[in-house]
Amino acid sequence: MSINLIGLAEQLGEKMRLQGAHLVTAESCTGGWIGQVITAVPGSSQWYDRGFISYTNTAKQELLGVHHEALTEYGAVSEEVVKQMAEGALLHSHAEYSIAVSGIAGPDGGTLEKPVGTVCLGWSSIQKITYTEKKLFQGNRKDIRQATVAAALEGLISFLGEHIRRT
Repeated sequence: MSINLIGLAEQLGEKMRLQGAHLVTAESCTGGWIGQVITAVPGSSQWYDRGFISYTNTAKQELLGVHHEALTEYGAVSEEVVKQMAEGALLHSHAEYSIAVSGIAGPDGGTLEKPVGTVCLGWSSIQKITYTEKKLFQGNRKDIRQATVAAALEGLISFLGEHIRRT
């Protein structure tokens, strides 16, 4: 799998700089990989505010304000939870945009309803516009996590394009 993650982060950074906006990340299954890719880009401190690694349900609740009921009813890997993660990250930062991811990277932990490779992604803006998406990635743990990072960055690049057209 050959994905140019740094190239995606550079594209995102250019869009963020043009808007004078800042980003916050809320990561579960990627364990900080999105933040790592972003901070590999020179000058990212101009547009990257902070990142939350909320690997456990307790961390999701304490750091991001995810509701216990959402975790119980839908599970950590759900669009409902990543929506709350994305919106909570904005509330706990100085950013205008957020990325949130939660998934099952494997090799175990999957179920019939949520097999290994199931990932939920969320993008939110300070204007209270939030999009979520559920994806199923293939491959080993590294492949799934790398695909998640790419999808998260690509999704925000697309989200920014849509958001600019609406405002």
